[in-house]
Amino acid sequence: MPKAQETVLEIDLSALKHNFEYLKSKLQKETKFLAVVKAFAYGNDADDIALYLQDLGVDYFAVAYTSEGVALRNAGITKPILVLHPLPVSFHTIIERCLEPSIYNWKVLNEFLEVATEKNQKHYPVHVKFNTGLNRLGFDLEDIETIHSKTNSTEAIHIKSIFSHLAASEDLKEKEFTEQQISTFKTITETFTKVFNYAPFLHLSNTSGILNYPEAHLDMVRSGIGLYGFGNSEEENKNFKPIAKLKSVISQIHRIEKGETVGYNRAYKSEEAITTATIPIGHADGIGRQYGQGKGFVIIDGKKAPIVGNVCMDMIMVNITGIDCEEGDEVIIFDGAHTAEDLANAANTISYELISAISQRVKRVIKK
Repeated sequence: MPKAQETVLEIDLSALKHNFEYLKSKLQKETKFLAVVKAFAYGNDADDIALYLQDLGVDYFAVAYTSEGVALRNAGITKPILVLHPLPVSFHTIIERCLEPSIYNWKVLNEFLEVATEKNQKHYPVHVKFNTGLNRLGFDLEDIETIHSKTNSTEAIHIKSIFSHLAASEDLKEKEFTEQQISTFKTITETFTKVFNYAPFLHLSNTSGILNYPEAHLDMVRSGIGLYGFGNSEEENKNFKPIAKLKSVISQIHRIEKGETVGYNRAYKSEEAITTATIPIGHADGIGRQYGQGKGFVIIDGKKAPIVGNVCMDMIMVNITGIDCEEGDEVIIFDGAHTAEDLANAANTISYELISAISQRVKRVIKK
């Protein structure tokens, strides 16, 4: 068996390139591509991934918070960066670092106008978010006239794009709802263009929108989870390559006799003699307690080893009865064959949650 030394998250840039090119193949040549690299690029490594995607020709990046955009600028990203959920406290930083804010309510609009005016900005690019059914952030159709009246008297900002977000584009049972969102956004864009007398560029589609609703690609698409190797359906997953491999090492092997217990709260009581391995990864590393009690598993020597008892902060114990292994052997938590989605499904959660939760204390290794 392969030997290992520590817990490592390997990131395969060739898989990232494959996913990017597959998604691009779904688009018209003129359609822009925005890469969503928030949350450390979904728990991977935002700096290296963004720099690589910039070299591949990505047109835009998006992050959730201003601090993430600042980190990308510090890493050398020069392409436009959209901040999806900016807060007024960071508006000065946004302008200083040439980030582009999403404007999603009146407080944000009024305060960003005030800061942009104070800093003598002219036509500073902003992106106006509209709510079409996700009911999370965004203006409504009825707000367009007031947005115009507030922005028409100043040159401090320029509305570069308007956008919305699909709520259930991965679920074809919700096709009617998604088509209604697309229709609502079309009405919003037509009204906006008429009121403002110009057409900003438009974006609506996430990864599943790219795959399932070509009519909603518009001027730009936004992809997050697809870049990292997941297509939100069993069929589409075959066309993607997960970019991350989370692996660890067997620290110690124990013989557990019938009636003995394992771990905190004596959560596991052995009904027969078993062998366990202790692995140096736990809920502080992103493997939450929901994976305990046999729901989660790791792969050792190509075989599943279920987690025994509760997940600890820094360790898990797994049942290796019948598996040929020894201390120092490699342990796979997830990779391209045994994916994060497989593990997440076992604990009734989603790949997004699992991969984005991998702690920054886990060593990242970039494979080019």
